[in-house]
Amino acid sequence: MKNELLVAYRYLTNNWVQIQASNMCGCCHCLQTFPPDAVVAWTGLHFDEVDDPEAIQRQTALCPLCGNESVLGNGAGFPVDPDFLGRMNEAWFQRTIIRRPAAKT
Repeated sequence: MKNELLVAYRYLTNNWVQIQASNMCGCCHCLQTFPPDAVVAWTGLHFDEVDDPEAIQRQTALCPLCGNESVLGNGAGFPVDPDFLGRMNEAWFQRTIIRRPAAKT
């Protein structure tokens, strides 16, 4: 069984396609939600790659409210509600250790 927080974490970077496929986004840092068209700043695109569609798809969204690179869109298959965003915040911003689930016996 995979830890859903670890899986969701992978969608916080290189997420241009995922954000475009979402109808709601949330920030795991400031815990706010917003529509994907509110994301207007991206990182990860080098000037010499502006005409490269693959490079554009590797961009990472910046939260329009706090500027952090921790935007998750519901197009990734995870909820962007206060509970899940709070759990992500606790795992990645509060120095909490994510432990592997105990083996079932």
